[in-house]
Amino acid sequence: MTDKTRPVLLTGASGNLGRALAPALAKAGYMLRLTDISPFPDTVPEGASFTRADLNDGVTMLRLAEGCQAILHYGGISTEHPFEVVLGPNLRGLYHVYEAARREKARVLFASSNHAIGFHERPEGNGELLDADCAFRPDSFYGLSKAYGELMGRLYWDKHGVENLNLRIGSSFPEPVDRRMLSTWLSYADLARLMERFLEAPRIGHAVVWGASKNPATYWGKDHRDRIGWEPEDTADTFSDKVGSKVSGDPVTERYQGGGYTAMDYTRDKPSPKDAFALD
Repeated sequence: MTDKTRPVLLTGASGNLGRALAPALAKAGYMLRLTDISPFPDTVPEGASFTRADLNDGVTMLRLAEGCQAILHYGGISTEHPFEVVLGPNLRGLYHVYEAARREKARVLFASSNHAIGFHERPEGNGELLDADCAFRPDSFYGLSKAYGELMGRLYWDKHGVENLNLRIGSSFPEPVDRRMLSTWLSYADLARLMERFLEAPRIGHAVVWGASKNPATYWGKDHRDRIGWEPEDTADTFSDKVGSKVSGDPVTERYQGGGYTAMDYTRDKPSPKDAFALD
């Protein structure tokens, strides 16, 4: 698909992942339009431009997307907050992104999250890994907004043919900080390589990819990475001696894939059944 004469819109450019991706994609020759509600804290890469904007402003989002071949959507609330805080940028804002993509016939990379499926239990020992077609089991209002975002992508694919890849990011940081991240960590370098493969892929449709590096302790199995020809190169095992013993000590946090998000405001007396529709 790649046409480097057409720009790529990167929302959430001032966040940690946006700041890592902007210079990497600019170096790869992409013409970037960067946007965020917060100022861009770094030097804007050569060949890129930055516009401060609110995802709730649909008119501005349409204008920013004019002529774009793709939208890399990393914008919005990126951690757990009350529902009313999440509502605007993560639900209404995403609608504006997809409307812009529909108008411009652009594909969308949606930065989804493991928190859309966070109440699935962690595999024990050689337990069964979770495939990309698993049921949503969000662990927070933030995770719920990510499940909504993936379903928005399905709607716009089915109804309008808007291609989209939903990247269920595990834990994308410079390095893992605890034992859970030995399963969920995604290096910045693997993330940048994935973005390039997404932009270059001839055909995507509606797809889900687990956003994790090549971690032997992974929780996750099959996905649609073959559609973009991406395979991670880094591994969290490099840090196993450093963080392998670091656990929370909280039984809820340690039981579920979403980690600490599952324990926030948790009030059950006992775990919910593995079958989401079963009685206790």
